[in-house]
Amino acid sequence: HHPVRPPPAKEHDVSTTVWTVQGMTCQHCVTAVTEEVSLIPGVTAVAVELESGQVTVTADAEPSAEAVAAAIDEAGYTLVTT
Repeated sequence: HHPVRPPPAKEHDVSTTVWTVQGMTCQHCVTAVTEEVSLIPGVTAVAVELESGQVTVTADAEPSAEAVAAAIDEAGYTLVTT
């Protein structure tokens, strides 16, 4: 028998999207991508994994692929489209 945990309290729906970025080679790259993606309206958190190139974006509403691609491009990298 497992204890029933209440769902986490949420004020609103949150979107989490994982993107893949090409060209990041160091911590500076991670910082640049994090800063640019954080500027997208509605984005509340950005987690960048250097080894895999994965960028996890948490936002109030899912940002458009165009907005994310523009931010990644502004940072000097390439968004890998699936």
